[in-house]
Amino acid sequence: MTPVTVLLCVLLWARDGEEQTLVDYEDRVLALLPDHGALVRQRVRSDGGDGAPLEMHVLEFPSQAALDAYMADERRVALSALRERGIARTQVLRVEAV
Repeated sequence: MTPVTVLLCVLLWARDGEEQTLVDYEDRVLALLPDHGALVRQRVRSDGGDGAPLEMHVLEFPSQAALDAYMADERRVALSALRERGIARTQVLRVEAV
């Protein structure tokens, strides 16, 4: 059976005054995706004003197992303090390309 591709839309809100921390964290963790066979289809940024997320990503994983491995990646987990400092809220949506 062929693994099912997992497509995610990730919305990220920065803590007040920590916008660059969010960007730095995302730069580091998104760089780990190729090690899991995954890719960033799109990474966009807003000004974060009016309650909007600062960054939005569309990520593609080759399977649920690849996503699980990325989430458990020790290098990603080791950055949790940076994540806590920079990110106020995250929303992850499973989506389909149309």
